[in-house]
Amino acid sequence: MYLSGDLRKGLKIEIDGDPYVITHFEFVKPGKGQALYKCRLKNMITGAQFDRTFRSNEKFNEANLEEREMEYLYVEGNRYCFMNTSTYEQDFLDEERIAESKYFLKENIKCNVLFFDNNPIGLSLPNFIDLRVKGTEPWAKGDTAAGSTKPATLETGYVLQVPPFIETGELIRIDTRTGEYVERVKG
Repeated sequence: MYLSGDLRKGLKIEIDGDPYVITHFEFVKPGKGQALYKCRLKNMITGAQFDRTFRSNEKFNEANLEEREMEYLYVEGNRYCFMNTSTYEQDFLDEERIAESKYFLKENIKCNVLFFDNNPIGLSLPNFIDLRVKGTEPWAKGDTAAGSTKPATLETGYVLQVPPFIETGELIRIDTRTGEYVERVKG
């Protein structure tokens, strides 16, 4: 159980049966009366955001969230199948919950799936993932301008900018937080 004084940015609370994360927080102490806590809340299931003001005597339940290590298995239509690495149970996440992460999912990759009341609601990937380049323009000799890049399509369909020396079939490391090229990987 949280009190209003415990509110801060990043805190996850439950309001009306849904999990919310506080994305912006401001403490206001007017000249007279009670202190106020102005928060911007984001629904962790729907993504809806709104502003709400709380008084200093309000109480909140902690959101019943759990993160489990799971392995990505396959996609079936717009549902992505993940297997719990300890119990071997399978759960599905809809494409809308995965969003941009779908471009970094490769079979058998281990990631953390966020559950609310035993229902999967979100996904967090490892910071770096190695993917193979499916297609890119060949390197033109003498094309050495500083900062020059070219587009490359990866095995998952993701398109990003890579240095000119990267060729089709090479394995490269991607930062999943930014979606950018990090380095070439031997293998």
